[in-house]
Amino acid sequence: MEKMKTLGDGTPISYTINVRGQLIDLGEPLVMGIMNVTPDSFYANSRVQTAEAIRQRAHQIVAEGAKIIDIGACSTRPGGVVVSAEEEMQRLAFALPIVKEAEPDAILSIDTFHADIARRTIEEFGADIINDVEEGKDPEMFRTVAELGAPYILMSTAANLHDMLIDFSREVQELRDLGQKDIILDPGFGFGKEPVAGNYELLSVMERLQVMELPILVGISGKRMIHQLLGITAAESLNGTTILNTIALLKGANILRVHDVREAVEAVKIVGAMRQNTIK
Repeated sequence: MEKMKTLGDGTPISYTINVRGQLIDLGEPLVMGIMNVTPDSFYANSRVQTAEAIRQRAHQIVAEGAKIIDIGACSTRPGGVVVSAEEEMQRLAFALPIVKEAEPDAILSIDTFHADIARRTIEEFGADIINDVEEGKDPEMFRTVAELGAPYILMSTAANLHDMLIDFSREVQELRDLGQKDIILDPGFGFGKEPVAGNYELLSVMERLQVMELPILVGISGKRMIHQLLGITAAESLNGTTILNTIALLKGANILRVHDVREAVEAVKIVGAMRQNTIK
């Protein structure tokens, strides 16, 4: 990974990550569209299980402007059923060839916390990135991603920024010692934080994560910090999601992980236009 410059003011730090030999510039924020090949994701529009539904969701994500498709086969919603690793892999083995055929140029991220699934999806099915929501809980995950040479998204389950920075510093060093090059940090909104106050406290200081000098991914789409605060449902959270995605961009997010791609792409364009036309 090449770090080009550190601004420290919430402007995204310009990085390139290596995806199968292609250098991807994260200086201009990218959007990652969510595809859940599960029956129980909290967001109904992201759930796809038939071949045609998977194909259409892949086309929709790319058509609306996302560069990355994040495919999950095990729900991580509060109260969700955690399926076996075997079931998770079966779902991914069904979906991945369909997505690859439908959108061969899309970057494919796998949302998993199992090292064996990380290896198989990259080696056998051509996935590109591993997105780990359990912060390397699988004792083989760090070694596996380092051996694979794939970009790795490390998501924090810490309750606050102080603990997060301590954990990230240790984990990033472990990954570097194993030879991992491309690391993306996810502060983990909605994971291990107090649902409303804790998540907004983290958002208020999120730009401080830039001290790690690594790209930042934010996944805030439709989460409880929106609908619990506003007294609405997750399905009614798009406006709140767009507001929070815009704030995240202003605080240095390099990647937005979202269910509603078009609105996130528009937020990226609007914030980018403001930055380009800022009076010096």
